[in-house]
Amino acid sequence: MTISTQKLEFPGHSGAGLAARLDTPAGVVRGYALFAHCFTCSKDVLGARRLSAELARLGIAVLRFDFTGLGKSGGEFASTNFSSNISDLMSAVDYLRANFEAPALLIGHSLGGAAVLAVAAKVPESQAVITIGAPSDAAHVLHNFGASLDEIEQKGEATVTLGGRPFTITKQFVDDVCSAALLEAVAVLRKPLLILHSPVDEIVGVDNAGSIFKAARHPKSFVSLDKADHLLTRERDALFAASVIGGWAGQYIRSDTPQGD
Repeated sequence: MTISTQKLEFPGHSGAGLAARLDTPAGVVRGYALFAHCFTCSKDVLGARRLSAELARLGIAVLRFDFTGLGKSGGEFASTNFSSNISDLMSAVDYLRANFEAPALLIGHSLGGAAVLAVAAKVPESQAVITIGAPSDAAHVLHNFGASLDEIEQKGEATVTLGGRPFTITKQFVDDVCSAALLEAVAVLRKPLLILHSPVDEIVGVDNAGSIFKAARHPKSFVSLDKADHLLTRERDALFAASVIGGWAGQYIRSDTPQGD
């Protein structure tokens, strides 16, 4: 199935424009999904692009966007935090709801996975939640900052190099991410949950998937992304993840074929 991709923009939590892409199947749209990318990544990271395109080929339209201050979105990254990411997600939900259809699926990668777990209860139209390589504690992201944590505590901010790029991390970011009660949100989620995680993930250990799974209520499922890296850089890993999501989510979204009596 061929797909089309639209460039879109909508205001985020601060009013700054958030750059987005909507990957849509050429045929019947079985449902809409909202995809949240990993910490300091963008909507255009290779794994996100491939997964989104494959889901579109399976009949699921996917909106992926850059959080405030990242990728091609406006705003200042230094002023953001986990709570603002959640607000940006809600802005994306509102945009989809007003212009297309509210998302039936909420999909998040890494810290984006933590964000969709935190926001899911606020999206009544969402039928299911999917995480990929997500931490069970949003504060897990702090391990990326190393010795800079002391500087952040003493000076209020520090420049941290992540993925070869400098980012200003402030104390308010650290405080906010430490206050997120993620497993408490998971425990009262009451939505079907699919957890995808690689047992060899060196960024977010697979024990995080175990903690999320244990905290969640049924229906819940775990699928191992065997030998995949955290960013799903190999094409086959992204395509496998998409095929699992497409198959699993089929019970929660419209069928692409007419139903018999």
